Amino acid sequence: MKAQEVIRSIEAEQLKSDLPIIYVGDTIKVGVRIREGGKERVQPYEGIVIAKRHGGINATITVRRIFQGVGVERVFLVHSPRVDNIKIIRRGKVRRAKLYYLRDRVGKATRVKQRFDRSL
Repeated sequence: MKAQEVIRSIEAEQLKSDLPIIYVGDTIKVGVRIREGGKERVQPYEGIVIAKRHGGINATITVRRIFQGVGVERVFLVHSPRVDNIKIIRRGKVRRAKLYYLRDRVGKATRVKQRFDRSL
C-alpha cells in the first residue's frame, strides 16, 4: 500500500490547478507548446470537445475541428506539460457523453446548440 501512496503524491504534484471545467460539447482553444529548432512557441488548436476519458493525471480530451474541409481530431493529455493553456470559447448543449456522431456529419449539421446556464 505504501507504493500507491508514493505514486499518488508524485501525481498530485504534476496536476494542473488552473484548468477550467471542461464539458463535452464545449468549443475550446488549446494552447499547445511546439518546438521548432531551438525555439518554442504556443500554437492554438480550436475545436469542439467530442470525448473525455479517464481521470486525475490521466485525464484526456478529444478535440475535433475541420481543417481545409477535412475533420481532424487530436487527443490531449490535459495535465501534460505540452498543453500550455485551455480557454473555453463557448459552452455546448448536448445530451450525450461522447459526440462521435459528429464524424459522419458535414457542414451546418455539425453545429451544437449553445448553452447559457454555465459560465465560461
